[in-house]
Amino acid sequence: MTDRGDQPDAAHDAASAHRGPARDRHVPVMRDRILELLAPALEREGSVHVDATLGMGGHAEGVLERFPGTTVVGIDRDREALALSIERLARFGDRFRPVHAVYDEIDDVVAGLGLTAVDGILFDLGVSSLQLDETDRGFAYRVDAPLDMRMDQSTGITAADVLNTYDAADLTRVLRDYGEERFARKIASAVVRERQLEPFTTSGRLVELLRRAIPMASQRQSGHPAKRTFQALRIEVNDELEVWRRAITGAIDALAVGGRIAVLSYHSLEDRTTKQAFAAGATSSTPPGLPVELPEHAAYLSLVTRGGEEPDDAEVALNPRATSAHLRVAERVRATGPLASAKSSTKSSTKSSTKSSTKSSTSRKGSTR
Repeated sequence: MTDRGDQPDAAHDAASAHRGPARDRHVPVMRDRILELLAPALEREGSVHVDATLGMGGHAEGVLERFPGTTVVGIDRDREALALSIERLARFGDRFRPVHAVYDEIDDVVAGLGLTAVDGILFDLGVSSLQLDETDRGFAYRVDAPLDMRMDQSTGITAADVLNTYDAADLTRVLRDYGEERFARKIASAVVRERQLEPFTTSGRLVELLRRAIPMASQRQSGHPAKRTFQALRIEVNDELEVWRRAITGAIDALAVGGRIAVLSYHSLEDRTTKQAFAAGATSSTPPGLPVELPEHAAYLSLVTRGGEEPDDAEVALNPRATSAHLRVAERVRATGPLASAKSSTKSSTKSSTKSSTKSSTSRKGSTR
C-alpha cells in the first residue's frame, strides 16, 4: 500500500504526461444516486468513507464535496490511477487518504489507520475508465495493443501469459466461467493451434482469431466477438472474482452499525456474489422451530435497495459505460463477532485518528493475488 508520502515516481510521471485532467476524462457511474443512498451514514461529523476502487477519483470527489465532515480513504491497486487521484483531490488536504492496495485488503487498511469501523464503503467493480482509455494496457479490444490487462502492472501474470501457457482445458474453463462464452472450447482449441505458430503478444491478433472462431450469426446477435473473451482474460489475470468474494466479506465486517456499503457491478458473476452476501446478512440465522429469534442470530444487514438498481436512460446516453451497471446498497444494523462491543464503544474515538496521524502499516504494498 502507498500513502500520500510514498507516491510511485513512475506513476506520477505518467500522470503528469497524461492528456487532460482526470475530472475531464472520467464520468462516475450513478454518482448522484450513490451519494443520496450513502448520505444517512456520511452526514455525521467525523465520518469515514472508504472508496475501495478509487480509479480516477470521481466518486471520491463527490463524497468530499457533498459531506464536508467526511474523510475519504481511497484504495486502488493501479499506481497510475492513484497518482491521478492524488492530483485531482489534493485540494481536500488530509481529508483524502490514498492507499495502494487490492480491495480485498480493506480490513487491513482500516486496521492500519487505527480504526475499528468505517461509516461508508463503495466498490465500483470491473475495469476503470483509465484502464480502458490507456491503449497500451490491453483492456480495450478495439485497439491493437500489448496483451497485458494487469490492473497493477508491477506484478502478476499478463493476458499473453494466460493465452500462451494455459492448456486447452484451462483456457476453456476461463472463457466459460468468467466470460460466459458459448464457444469457449472452440476458441481455446484455436488459441492452442495458433500459439504453436507464434506466441500471442498483441490484442489485434487475438481479435482476428475470435472473428474467425465465432460464427457470424452469433456475432450479429451478441455484438463484438471479443467482448466475452477479453472480460474472461481480465478477470483471470487480476483474480477478480476470488478477490471480490474475500473483499465483500471483509468490507461488511469493517462497517460500523449505521454504516452503508454500496456496490456497482457490471456483470452477473460479480452481482451474484454481492446479492448472496447481502442476502445472507439480511436473513436471520435462528434455527427453525425456536419460538423467538436469538439476538446473536438476528440479521446484521438491512437492504437499502431492492434488487439491483440500474442507471436511467439519460445517464446511459451521457455515459455509455454505465449501460450494464447494477447498484446494490445495504446498511449495517447490528455488530457481530467478538469485536462487536469494541466497535460500538471505540468507534468515535478512533475516527479522530484519521485526521491526526498516519499509521506506518499503510506504507506496505498489497499483493494483487
